[in-house]
Amino acid sequence: MVIVTGANGFIGSAMVWELNQAQIPISAVVDTVSQSERPQNLKKLNFERFLLKDQLWDFLNLATTLKQVQWVIHMGANSSTTETNWPHLYENNTQYTQRIFEWCAQHGKSLIYASSAATYGAGELGYSDEIDSEQLKPLNLYGESKVLLDRWALKQKQCPKNWYGLKFFNVYGPNEYHKGPMASLVAKAHQQIQETGQLKLFKSYLPSYKDGEQMRDFLYVKEVTTWMLELIQKTPASGIYNMGFGQARTWNDLGSAVFTALSKAKNISYTEMPENIRTQYQYFTEAKMTKWQTAGMSQAKWPIETGVSDYIRNYLQQSDPYL
Repeated sequence: MVIVTGANGFIGSAMVWELNQAQIPISAVVDTVSQSERPQNLKKLNFERFLLKDQLWDFLNLATTLKQVQWVIHMGANSSTTETNWPHLYENNTQYTQRIFEWCAQHGKSLIYASSAATYGAGELGYSDEIDSEQLKPLNLYGESKVLLDRWALKQKQCPKNWYGLKFFNVYGPNEYHKGPMASLVAKAHQQIQETGQLKLFKSYLPSYKDGEQMRDFLYVKEVTTWMLELIQKTPASGIYNMGFGQARTWNDLGSAVFTALSKAKNISYTEMPENIRTQYQYFTEAKMTKWQTAGMSQAKWPIETGVSDYIRNYLQQSDPYL
């Protein structure tokens, strides 16, 4: 059986869906946001019980949990890249995960936890998951909370049976609707184009990149959940792994894919980037997936053209857009 944290969030609820498809039983789902506060993400999904974040610890020490649960998939975190409350980030993103890691290590359980591509900072050292994490310099406190966790995990002598810290790049897809400003461009572009017929992207402030030609490694959430299920099934060597498509694409490419999925003519304009994020802005990210592929794991199957099409046509354009 499996426990999923962050289960009432984006990737967490998508993973509950993936486990349901594979008919893997879920002992508990955990989140800071209750089902009454956010009922949609989990409404069609199957699991035994819902726990609030601080209820997890007592549950972990029940005899039935110790006997039945083999994996913890820990997606819970404050994922805001603009969060400035460091004590909050450290407690929720670093220390909480450390405690789960230690429980898994003590009881011979396996763990998947969410790291982040934000740990790579400006990418001055590249985007390889084999870079020494001590050398990485995140651009924001969110990334700092994640890189501290990775550094700590790699130093532990007593570890979970299998453990994987996953560096997610730009993930988009169904069940992200509650994220507001932190939702993917696909979700925001869909709404903007439907309302105005055009899409606004940020201007570039580097001469080497034209407006809209800033590049990201975009990854469909179904890719992510398939890969996490594959980790459970294949159990490659423990450690840190990138979760990216492995090929950077421009924001213009992503915007074009949205217009195509909506069967509308492309109409993109460019707007000023808020000054508070200009110094933290990544102009290029591209996951190096060599370690993943060398481990015998599957290749990415959802380029933005097919991922965006599936997301818009089968979810955003439907009366019920949830997994």
